[in-house]
Amino acid sequence: MAERAARRCCLGWDFSTQQVKVVAVDAELNVFYEDSAHFDRDLLEFGTQGGVHVHEDGLTVTSPVLMWVQALDIILERMKASGFDFSQVLALSGAGQQHGSVYWKAGASQVLRSLSPDLPLHKQLQACFSISDSPVWMDSSTTAQCRQLEAAVGGAQALSCLTGSRAYERFTGNQIAKIYQQNPEAYSHTERISLVSSFAASLFLGSYSPIDCSDGSGMNLLQIKDKVWSRVCLAACAPHLEEKLGSPVPSCSVVGAISSYYVQRYGFPPGCQVVAFTGDNPASLAGMRLEEGDIAVSLGTSDTLFLWLQEPMPALEGHIFCNPVGSQHYMALLCFKNGSLMREKIRDESASCSWSEFSEALRSTEMGNGGNLGFYFDVMEITPEIIGRHRFSAENHKVPAFPRDVEIRALIEGQFMAKRIHAEGLGYRVMPKTKILATGGASHNRDILQVLADVFGAPVYVIDTANSACVGSAYRAFHGLAAGTDVPFSEVVKLAPPPRLAATPTPGASQVYEALLPRYAKLEQRILSQTQGPPERIPQAQAPLLTLPAQTH
Repeated sequence: MAERAARRCCLGWDFSTQQVKVVAVDAELNVFYEDSAHFDRDLLEFGTQGGVHVHEDGLTVTSPVLMWVQALDIILERMKASGFDFSQVLALSGAGQQHGSVYWKAGASQVLRSLSPDLPLHKQLQACFSISDSPVWMDSSTTAQCRQLEAAVGGAQALSCLTGSRAYERFTGNQIAKIYQQNPEAYSHTERISLVSSFAASLFLGSYSPIDCSDGSGMNLLQIKDKVWSRVCLAACAPHLEEKLGSPVPSCSVVGAISSYYVQRYGFPPGCQVVAFTGDNPASLAGMRLEEGDIAVSLGTSDTLFLWLQEPMPALEGHIFCNPVGSQHYMALLCFKNGSLMREKIRDESASCSWSEFSEALRSTEMGNGGNLGFYFDVMEITPEIIGRHRFSAENHKVPAFPRDVEIRALIEGQFMAKRIHAEGLGYRVMPKTKILATGGASHNRDILQVLADVFGAPVYVIDTANSACVGSAYRAFHGLAAGTDVPFSEVVKLAPPPRLAATPTPGASQVYEALLPRYAKLEQRILSQTQGPPERIPQAQAPLLTLPAQTH
């Protein structure tokens, strides 16, 4: 215990869908303490399943705000009981599930400023919220508001160019518009609207924390180039919205010192700094320590790409966010729904349910698969909106089936070519220093990673991403302390454990795939043009966090 007491550290928090987590990271970037409070298990009185309430319409999904507050109380009390030395905490930061929103009732700011150290937080904040159950990222009940917002700015592409994404049901601006339209009284009694991230930061500050630009760019409200709220988007959603949101701040900002409540109740030092909290996806980018030109690929139930971009090209697919650790740069996120479940289906059909046979098929077939290309979407894909299996010969003729080995390579090559094509559609370019960081179940298969390295023409590394949003938040806390001196994030995290090299491009791979990629893109467009689109817009699934490849947030 004496050794722990001497460790100066930063705390990283994660207010995710199913739990609140914390890690303590020392100056050498070693994680030496972690804990969590699981909503369904530790807070049974709130009656959540998977941390949420799914309403009768099947579209509305919310979480109780006080559940999040009480989870924080539980963890802090456990840390105190364990003998954790709060006096050594230099700074803290955190992450929140993206797109969730919290509605503070008029007068709540006074309650935050005058917290009594004799009582837990949840006892004092019970009457502080005008909406008791917060809409979260799983909610898809705002299609009408999405259409209204896109119409107000001149269409989906115009909104994407302005805010980084076309209108999405889960995005906060559309959720605010729904609350204003359906519950105007609660909206009028709201003095501040927070994201889950800035709400959590507010609990530590004892005052309202500003929204950071990275999480703020997942709202359909922030102009990502200027990093200010879009007046036309605000006006399309609800009145007096700018004053309820406050001004956004850079993600590395120190937003203030910790509230005296924590100094008196737990022994935090008065000088402990609170660095702006951000979204869980941006925090994971920090936790994986991406740099310019890098890609993170989560190969889970859904496949997700995180990209570091310098000059983004917003599109109707994917999302552009402000970069949480490089204020002049951006990050992009692309989600592909047909991920590991599709790989498992083809394994069962073509490799006798055996991953070793699956891998042998990849090793025994040539790069480029003899010109045979396949598209495998057993559920409606997000990027792009296609369903069905589509196979093409080297002459671009549609064929009903491939030999088993060809089928397996066509699936894996097709999945990775699609990822590269759509990443480049957002402005990504492979650079000489590009590295790919792979996580998720399929990242344990070296033969799949070899195809990934060949298609992108870049080395693939694997990295431990357990608690990456939490650890990334602690890294960001250290960066916030150093940011005033313009120290780059990469310098702050240089002591962190390096990723492990798993695959390098095969000689000649670039020539093979540079020739195939344009063909694949044209065939994808051909399928799209021949597919009758759904009459209603499809509520888009949220991308899974890199920390949880097999589930979302």
